[in-house]
Amino acid sequence: MNEELKPGQKFPTPTPGFGDRVFYETLYRQKPDSEMAQEWCVHYGVLPYNEAKKIHERLLRKKGKKAGAASPTRNTVKKKKVKVERDVAVEADFEMGGAERVGSSTML
Repeated sequence: MNEELKPGQKFPTPTPGFGDRVFYETLYRQKPDSEMAQEWCVHYGVLPYNEAKKIHERLLRKKGKKAGAASPTRNTVKKKKVKVERDVAVEADFEMGGAERVGSSTML
């Protein structure tokens, strides 16, 4: 991202033909009060600077954050440890009989 970021921008600006951009820009044009469209357009830097600044400040107020506060770059999630139990030994001379064979099917 060589270009300067706009207020609230977190991701590189996608190209004009990118499907998500087309969807959210169209939604924003048709329904400017859509919080989902506003948030996406601000985070991806597709709005003009002054408009992005105004919407970004409004979104921060709505979420209870200050405009100058840095947003965390990563959510911290505690990972649960998974206990793996050992495999159970199975007899090697196991046989299937009749129509239960693997790979054999009958057409009626």
